Amino acid sequence: MKRVLFGILFLIGLGTAVPSLAARQSGAAPLPGTLLATATFAGGCFWCMEPPFEGQDGVVSVTAGYTGGQTKNPSYEEVSAGGTGHAEAVQIVYDPARISYEKLLYIFWHNIDPLAVNRQFCDAGRQYRSAIFYHDGQQKAAALESKDRLQKIHGWKIATEVVPAGAFYRAEEYHQNYYRKNPIRYKFYRQGCGRDRRLQELWGK
Repeated sequence: MKRVLFGILFLIGLGTAVPSLAARQSGAAPLPGTLLATATFAGGCFWCMEPPFEGQDGVVSVTAGYTGGQTKNPSYEEVSAGGTGHAEAVQIVYDPARISYEKLLYIFWHNIDPLAVNRQFCDAGRQYRSAIFYHDGQQKAAALESKDRLQKIHGWKIATEVVPAGAFYRAEEYHQNYYRKNPIRYKFYRQGCGRDRRLQELWGK
């Protein structure tokens, strides 16, 4: 579905102006000597998972990429075909003194459909699964606790995986900050995929 929509969006956007391709870091630059941490989340299309984290105080950068599979240096086409084992994901570098991992988890959960198995919204396949890739024991404990809490509060059976972080491969440059570079195409895709409608049903936002 995403590949079909992407082709449609490309044709629609041929006549639109494309903003600067320079990658944008989120928030203020960290002070020298600041100890930074990394968080990695998969929530379906990475175009839609960058905006919620960017601009958050304490978030230094958000990178779209691929992780969780066996293929080294995969391309977008390879991941989209479903044979690499990778999921589209975002990797966040943040300052734990300014934003907690728990806050990042909250943002993550409220921007995905945790009930969907091997898909998110209109995109189907393991490459669009939802997952939390933890980088240490504290992140693992926090992720499992938040998942368990949501299941108890809502009575849900959450499909989101909580697994160790592995190699993360940065996606092609045209995918970075896609929502900024191609706002019309991004809006068309997001609306067509029914993402906001489903998030409203789940989270009331």
